[in-house]
Amino acid sequence: MLSGTQGHKLKRHSIPAMRHYFVYILASQRNGTLYTGVTGALSKRVWEHREDLFGGFTKKYGVKMLVYYEVHDDPQSAITREKQIKRWRREWKKNLIEKSNPHWTDLYDNLMNELPFA
Repeated sequence: MLSGTQGHKLKRHSIPAMRHYFVYILASQRNGTLYTGVTGALSKRVWEHREDLFGGFTKKYGVKMLVYYEVHDDPQSAITREKQIKRWRREWKKNLIEKSNPHWTDLYDNLMNELPFA
C-alpha cells in the first residue's frame, strides 16, 4: 500500500507481466534438416540448441539456425500450433519459412532487438 495525501491510502495495483509462448523452426542450413519446437523462452531455448546443451535430434543433425518463429499468448495455442506444423509436409514448412524469411537468414542474432520479451 502506498500512502496518499490527506491520510488516504492508495492501493498499488500490479499488472501481471504478459507471458508469451513461441513456436519456432530451426534448420541445419537453407533447405536442410528442420526441427519444430515450442517454448516460453525463445532466446534461451535457441541458445541451448546452438550450444548443444542437450542431446537429441538437433545436436545429432546440427540444427541450429532459427529460421521462423511465431508468438502466442497462451501455452495451449502454442502447443496446438507446434503439433499442427509437425504434421505438415516438408514443402509446407518451407513455404511457411520463406513467406517471412525468403533467404533463410538466422534470426537469432536480431531476436532481442525484435522481441525484448523473448
